[in-house]
Amino acid sequence: MSRKKSVDPELSHRLSRRNMLGVTAGAGAAALLGLSAGTAGAVGSAAQGKGAGATQPVLPPNRLGIQLYSLRDKIAEIGFAAVFKELESFGYDEIEYAGYTQGIGNISVKQLARLAKSYGLNGIGSHVNYADSNPDGYSFATKLEQVLDDAEALGLEHIGTASSPARYGNTVDAYKRAAEEFNTYGEAARARGMKFYQHNHGDEFGFATDNPNVRLYDVLLEETDPKFVFLEMDIYWAYTGQFRFSVTPEGKPRPFEPIDYVVQQPHRYPLFHVKDGVHDPDSRDGYDMTDVGDGDIDYKTFIQKVNKTNKGRTYHHWQVEHDQPVDSIAFARKSADHLHALTEKKKG
Repeated sequence: MSRKKSVDPELSHRLSRRNMLGVTAGAGAAALLGLSAGTAGAVGSAAQGKGAGATQPVLPPNRLGIQLYSLRDKIAEIGFAAVFKELESFGYDEIEYAGYTQGIGNISVKQLARLAKSYGLNGIGSHVNYADSNPDGYSFATKLEQVLDDAEALGLEHIGTASSPARYGNTVDAYKRAAEEFNTYGEAARARGMKFYQHNHGDEFGFATDNPNVRLYDVLLEETDPKFVFLEMDIYWAYTGQFRFSVTPEGKPRPFEPIDYVVQQPHRYPLFHVKDGVHDPDSRDGYDMTDVGDGDIDYKTFIQKVNKTNKGRTYHHWQVEHDQPVDSIAFARKSADHLHALTEKKKG
């Protein structure tokens, strides 16, 4: 990062992929940029406006994101700049951080923010540990102000955690205690102009150990203040929760639909993780994780329902993710192609 900006191709302002496609709107630009036909066609069609044809993109404009945890191997190997260059070429608009270090040299959060901007990537959120057993660790519980300082330097709208709320256990009171701490973090984040959020896994949809009729996720929603605490629904993990916890420990049916949580409180879900899985009733979770577009989760319908609930508003953000992709760059490309290709018939 010590090189002058005028000679640093990784930090200099370049003609973005979206601007280029907007000007050319053709296969020539796609070939020049190394894009797949699916991505180029979808973005090019979207750029033509309302009169372009009988369909429109399902994904809201400028809302395609990726959780960088999916690309942690490449960030460690080739650094943020090289990864961001690839993401821009695939048509990504947003990124969600999962740490601020790379494997090829130090970078400050301010440098990271400038780097992302130079590739047309909007930092939308970040995952930080809820707590850390090391009192000097980096987490909301141990270094709240530093966490918020870093998020502010990165220009984030959201700052959150993918840690379980089960810090104190899986009882009703344990979740209430976690919710109280989340409220504190959320109030502090709001004072900085940001939203604090929690990202779910499957266990949150389980039942309290001291009350088998109470779903823990419901406790979290009820006990957190909607002014201060927001949710990032990981749709894949929500579906695994649906599979695992459709019946109480006492054998009573308690089915739920993940989308219903969003429809009932759409303002509390600014962020989503788009993560796919092949249904496998013999596995513990009911699904085997796979690349977005290769599984059985109907993201087109899910996104459409959120859009309908929105009534045209576009304050939701969609981050693709895979915990263990075989090829992280190929995963990022394939996911962008799949979501860009989702279209629906226009009304009227």
